[in-house]
Amino acid sequence: MSARFWSSLLLPIVLLGGAIAAFLVTEPLSLLGVSPPPIEQLTVERTVLDEEGIGLKVRASGSEAMHIAQVQVDGAYWRFTQEPAGALARGESAWIRLPYHWMEDELHEVTFVTNTGATFVHTIEVAESTPEMSAEQFIGYGLLGLYVGVLPVALGMLFRPALQRAGARGLEFALALTLGLLVFLLVDTVDEGLELGEQAASLFQGTALVWLASLIMFGALMAIGRRHREPPRGLALARYIALGIGLHNLGEGLAIGGSFAAGAAALGTFLVIGFTLHNLTEGIGIAAPLTRERVRWSSWVGLVALAGLPAVLGTWLGAYAYAPHWSALLLGLGAGAILQVIVEVGDYLRRTIAHEGVLVSLTSVAGFALGIVIMYATAYFVQV
Repeated sequence: MSARFWSSLLLPIVLLGGAIAAFLVTEPLSLLGVSPPPIEQLTVERTVLDEEGIGLKVRASGSEAMHIAQVQVDGAYWRFTQEPAGALARGESAWIRLPYHWMEDELHEVTFVTNTGATFVHTIEVAESTPEMSAEQFIGYGLLGLYVGVLPVALGMLFRPALQRAGARGLEFALALTLGLLVFLLVDTVDEGLELGEQAASLFQGTALVWLASLIMFGALMAIGRRHREPPRGLALARYIALGIGLHNLGEGLAIGGSFAAGAAALGTFLVIGFTLHNLTEGIGIAAPLTRERVRWSSWVGLVALAGLPAVLGTWLGAYAYAPHWSALLLGLGAGAILQVIVEVGDYLRRTIAHEGVLVSLTSVAGFALGIVIMYATAYFVQV
């Protein structure tokens, strides 16, 4: 690259920086006779309840540094410690420790009061002891992830012989069924991501984070999948389906781990069984492109791991290191991966029914509708 190129590239950036510096130094807004008050925002990212009381990880996202002056618990002012101490600048986080004797299964309301009098309320819906990091707990959450992620995907793949015996119509139906369940997963993933994005500190722009992550992941996977100008099929397509489902299961694992850690999973066993039923269909979707392929056992194991093991990782992260902005980012990536798979499966289905001379057949419509209905019906068991 020539010096002229670099100078033309850097000059606008340098001039912009100079303009911003001049604006900050001269303060032209003072000529208008206005002095806007500082905007304070505080977000609680994590709640820990233990024998010592209540621990809250908070993050500031206002326009200026803010001081937490007082803390109320259930309407009464309470002593607290802050680590690190002092003012919280934009983007900084701190742990607030309250030696408060919380009551199990009860609702508690914590109110933060800043030195300017602004208040921020955080509600603990159901107080439950936060699990501590231990080998037993770690293994328990890992097994939970295996049960809701790996097991149902593996069982769903056992439908492959039935799909093989169903013939051409059966393959068409299975692909349409896969497309239906993927569309449901896409809507579900985006919905969960946007919900978590709204819970994140405003400086992370959680809603935009979900959409941007989705678009970047979709574009990257499309570029990789079509790098040879041929759409993926067979085992390659199954891997893309497993990847998209795996990223979705990562989000499910985050929800399960976070719910159990916070005591919100009041239905316990019912919730786990519901997720297992909900995820069974995912294995069918992965197996659908493989009805005419000879696949080694190692490839089957890899597909199960790719689709199911992220649920284990998500369960651990949800239980021990939950953060809404990271969860929103991961779900956004998952939505982008699922969208790419929808495009590829839809294209594969189009090629499958091309010989019929129609764009959409009754068989594919029936399979697509059944996929959505099954996912919607099984989702009933996992809403808590």
